[in-house]
Amino acid sequence: MMEFLFEILFQFISEILLQLIINVCCELGLRGLARVLRWLPSPPIAAAWITLSGVAAGGISLLILPHSAIHEPALRLVNLAVTPVLAGGMMMMLGRLRAKRGQELVRLDRFGYAFLFAFMMALTRYNWAV
Repeated sequence: MMEFLFEILFQFISEILLQLIINVCCELGLRGLARVLRWLPSPPIAAAWITLSGVAAGGISLLILPHSAIHEPALRLVNLAVTPVLAGGMMMMLGRLRAKRGQELVRLDRFGYAFLFAFMMALTRYNWAV
């Protein structure tokens, strides 16, 4: 029983870490792009770009890690709901930390945009991961 719980916990942690690492990488990319372009898109345009970026990140992650760490179909569905919420919350906390330091924020530093990115990435992985 304990091995089963440890296995499930390990599977969820690995999916959350994958989401967080890719979220942070994309956030750093957006931060650099915002400095260069000095352009802040409107919220609907930003949401569309973040949606497409989440799908692309999910696709790229499938090229690198084609298998899901979670094998049970019901748990994969739970992961689809839980992981984006956790990734969005962690990105929001990172955004608050950046705001306290006086750094400029990007869209992924807010919960809604980070959740959207992570959900689209998780949905892509859910649909096509082996």
